[in-house]
Amino acid sequence: MSAAVRPRAQLTLASIAVAFAAADTYVVVLALPDMMSGVGLSADELQRAAPIISGFLLGYIAVLPLIGRIADVAGRTPVLVGALLLFAVGSLVTAGAYDLPLVVTGRFLQGVGGGGLVPATLALVADLWPAERRGLPLGVVGAVQELGSVLGPLLGAAVLAVADWRYIFWLNLTVAVVLALMLRGWSWPPPSAVVGLLACVALGLTLTAPQALASGVTLGLPFVPFTGTSRLLTPIGVVTLVLGFLWLALVLWRTRSHLHGLLSQVDLVGALLLALALAGVVLAFATADPEKQLMSPAGPWLLVAAAVFAVVFALWQRRTSAAIVPRGLLGARAAWGSLVVSFLIGCALIAALVDVPVFARTTQGGGQLAAALVLLRFLIALPVGAVVGGWLTRRYGLGLITGAGLGLSGVMFTVMAFWSRTALDHWPATFVLLVCGFGFGLALSPVNTAMLGATPGDSHGLVSALVVVARMVGMLVGVSALTAIGLRRYYAIANGIKSPNELCPSTPANCRPYVDALLDAAVSQVHAIFAGAAVCAFLAAIVGVLVLGRRGTAHT
Repeated sequence: MSAAVRPRAQLTLASIAVAFAAADTYVVVLALPDMMSGVGLSADELQRAAPIISGFLLGYIAVLPLIGRIADVAGRTPVLVGALLLFAVGSLVTAGAYDLPLVVTGRFLQGVGGGGLVPATLALVADLWPAERRGLPLGVVGAVQELGSVLGPLLGAAVLAVADWRYIFWLNLTVAVVLALMLRGWSWPPPSAVVGLLACVALGLTLTAPQALASGVTLGLPFVPFTGTSRLLTPIGVVTLVLGFLWLALVLWRTRSHLHGLLSQVDLVGALLLALALAGVVLAFATADPEKQLMSPAGPWLLVAAAVFAVVFALWQRRTSAAIVPRGLLGARAAWGSLVVSFLIGCALIAALVDVPVFARTTQGGGQLAAALVLLRFLIALPVGAVVGGWLTRRYGLGLITGAGLGLSGVMFTVMAFWSRTALDHWPATFVLLVCGFGFGLALSPVNTAMLGATPGDSHGLVSALVVVARMVGMLVGVSALTAIGLRRYYAIANGIKSPNELCPSTPANCRPYVDALLDAAVSQVHAIFAGAAVCAFLAAIVGVLVLGRRGTAHT
């Protein structure tokens, strides 16, 4: 038997898990080249490695509404534990992967697990605090989530300095399992958990094929493939498969009564249609190079497919009695307003995450690490703003705080749109980045507070998921739209630049005026993107002031 974990202790553990999962979103920034090499890709095959990123995003976004709904039906703690275990399995697969499909599979599972932690944690806050007191704890949760974006690259750099990239994911596995056990109260594991553990151990051995075992004359027999070279088509791979099916059967049998109730209350068809629509959007934008392409080559067709699934989803929601998004749920002004503001925040936020490093590399040179350190000035202010914004929600209107924060970010983006090529060499640029990040942080808690206050408690997991989805989709759409604006500005300037032969007839191969002109065009491209981000931030500020109101406490 185990002592039950107190709700606020659960929230602390869940917040740590959210921070760790958020860090994993950014940890690949530095580890990607090593991961590519580890699965047989060369440095010039970056486009083939795109699914490592998009696979995580796909799992994070597409399945989020379903997980949020399950959190409302099955409870917060089971979803938190399940999400952590799924994140752990994804980390295990990624750490042991020997080819690209396995890495992508592992990252997808990590995305599903990591994404599932967020709505369950936000809903847990709503369970523990009344509507008028949720602001600060929601701000803290938002802060630890954004803190992950700061810790992720630093954690990746620290691990890579002393070990192989795979140890990043072994660390993920260890932390996720410990947090899951703590959330369960360190209870004695049921038989299904023991079988699941054995299946994971067998899977780890199958994928990694330790040299000390696989090279032995006798001990190596379980690792000899039946055919080909796949490590999965081996005796130990079959054992893994059998243990996996046995674990699944035991879990289904143990939870059969709860499962029946869950299936009757969760709209799986609607969840699938919504997931397919979101997947089309994710794959259209996430597989493109934001510095060169608006979307992937198949992007237009993926968006058409997403639109079709969205229409079918809307029609299905009207005819089913157990819609995943109940009719009227988002009818309150603060509810749909929160989604609009969250979407616009994503559109503006992505400009900082992508184009501040681009501006740093363009004007200062240096590698990706140096550019990431410039972005750190922006990221480090986000969690501070989130806590301050949460604290202010008890004293001022939600719309006012949202408008002030995003208006502040919009002003800073406007300043950034006029940065000179030497701007980052001087302290005012650091001030601008800090204030811009702080402004975004201010808006995080009010948006979540407004949504949770305007919707009933039995849907808080779902609506929290929808707020996250709106922000992530905004980031994907924003990076495409703002890149289109920037590229148009770049080509308009670049097409008017004289050739090196015209500018430097005597030394065309080393024509400095031509290089400077192209550099100015690249800087103007980023300026246009910052200007577009300012517009998005100002629009979000206006919508927030007009729609979010004071507290959004239609439901408590």
